[in-house]
Amino acid sequence: MTPLVRLPTLETERLRLRWLEERDVEPLYEVFGDPAVMRYWSSPPLADKAAATALLHEIRDYFVSGELYQWGIALADADQVIGTVTLADIDRAHRRAGVGFALAQPAWGQGYATEAVTRLIEHAFEDLELHRLEADVDPRNAPSLRLLQRLGFQREGLLRERYHLAGEIQDSVMLGLLRREWAA
Repeated sequence: MTPLVRLPTLETERLRLRWLEERDVEPLYEVFGDPAVMRYWSSPPLADKAAATALLHEIRDYFVSGELYQWGIALADADQVIGTVTLADIDRAHRRAGVGFALAQPAWGQGYATEAVTRLIEHAFEDLELHRLEADVDPRNAPSLRLLQRLGFQREGLLRERYHLAGEIQDSVMLGLLRREWAA
């Protein structure tokens, strides 16, 4: 397989999942600097725009290593980034990866996450030929759990007290989706 120079753009009816650029630092900060968005994340909100710049560079470093593919979720008509969708911990030998997603609060409740994750799953199974996708979700994050279960992910276990963040201990629900289940 020829190594990617940058992520391919993946399109949906209303969205473009695209390579993150320097112009996206502000939207990245709006998403990952928001305590409400980061409530169930495994890291604290970004402190400032410099941290968002560092995040962008980290995303690119992980892309180069082949461990993480993180697309900006952009509205197709305005090309404005409203969140990200990610394949993380990519394991080519075992043909699996983790799925992650985050949206800015104003974009919540409009079906954008479902649309983006659906397209990501399609790309993972059809184009990247992965066999298994996994998700790690705080059990209190009911909207994300519902979204993943609607898309076919199955609950596979509970990891108790997995994260220690902001003075709080958090559990994690593990979910999985197999290519054959998705294809059915």
